[in-house]
Amino acid sequence: MATDETTEVLYGVADHVATITLHAPERMNTISGPMLAALSQRLIEADRDPDVRVIVLTGAGRAFCAGLDISAQASGSGLQVAGNPGELDLRDAPPTVLHNLDTPTVCALNGGAAGYGMDLALGCDIRVAGESGKLAAAFTKRGVLPESGGTWLLPRLVGYAKAAELAFTGRTLTAKECLELGLVNRVVGDAELAEATRELALEIAANAPLAVRATKRMMRMAETETFEQNVHHVFLQLLPLFRSEDFREGMTAFLEKRKPEFKGR
Repeated sequence: MATDETTEVLYGVADHVATITLHAPERMNTISGPMLAALSQRLIEADRDPDVRVIVLTGAGRAFCAGLDISAQASGSGLQVAGNPGELDLRDAPPTVLHNLDTPTVCALNGGAAGYGMDLALGCDIRVAGESGKLAAAFTKRGVLPESGGTWLLPRLVGYAKAAELAFTGRTLTAKECLELGLVNRVVGDAELAEATRELALEIAANAPLAVRATKRMMRMAETETFEQNVHHVFLQLLPLFRSEDFREGMTAFLEKRKPEFKGR
């Protein structure tokens, strides 16, 4: 397993699964400027690595991410907003990078995810929560709005009316409530979270990576396309897959009644 532990964002790859861990447990993984830069870098690195088929995002300690580092913000050393709106460029910000990845992403929600942390969790394709997991849309309680994708993500996940209720009240949801609303895919015991997430990631990684990435790409494009546009784009994605080694392997394995061994080619 390749690992780099030199920053507040840990990174490791094993069995085609990249694990990215927010690593500032002493402050509940609240977001700092350097952490954001490192997170974007690691997400891009994982997406470009042909050996990586799934990305798992989690936090160290008792929280996933408790939002922005308030103490850093108060001291002026935290995240800075450009004085001129024309200078604002969010193309390399983690929420934008996360949304544009073709590699599937799974959030292992260990403990609380508030504000920015909630948006990061919602930005992943799939969420597995430990029993102590929580999602807190606490933006309006802090005098801000869901600035990192929440206003786009939350209504699509739970519908406009429920999203409005959660965002306007700044309510905190337990793991069970998140499951009932469809904000997480499953809830497991805290001690089982890492293994349950890994099992899911390995199940995804066992499939043909080119096909999985194409499926995710088409689902993302469907958010803004008509049915006819999406069907057309899906067909164009299908043609190169028909010519891939993995397609031949998938068909051969099916006929031979064995598990396929995909190479990503």
